[in-house]
Amino acid sequence: MDRNYSLAIFTIFLGFVFLLSAADDGSIHDLLRTYGLPPGLLPSAVKSYNLDRGTGFLEVHLDGPCLAKYDGFVFFNQTVRGNLSHGSLRGLVGFSQEELFIWLPVKEILVADPSSGVIYFDIGVAHKQLSLSLFENPPDCTASEDDQHQRAAQIIREGRYT
Repeated sequence: MDRNYSLAIFTIFLGFVFLLSAADDGSIHDLLRTYGLPPGLLPSAVKSYNLDRGTGFLEVHLDGPCLAKYDGFVFFNQTVRGNLSHGSLRGLVGFSQEELFIWLPVKEILVADPSSGVIYFDIGVAHKQLSLSLFENPPDCTASEDDQHQRAAQIIREGRYT
């Protein structure tokens, strides 16, 4: 009886490990949705990600630094880091938004009430409210060098963005 009991426990443990590893195989966009955030917060250029489920520390790796357009322009470093919890990404690093020709770091993203249709961005000097519908789909990104993202934004403003 003890052997059958041990075998049953071992089988349950293996099944649990399999389920946990399968959950990590999803895309970053699926992960965001699972945490109550829109999948389009991060671009389609995401190569991989790591999430420490214990602490919520999220590290996202893109193909390279890139520029995307939502209601304005957003610059993503090759690596974006933050703390993920349900409805929020806090302590962000590697994510900037252009406001009045100035690049400001996005420090926090919050969806306090999904039924409101509003997402909040903390850009340090201000809090910005945007429609969740802007973030339904992951945007495409234009490759950019870290020190050249202002020049890339100029290219986009001139209509040479594809």
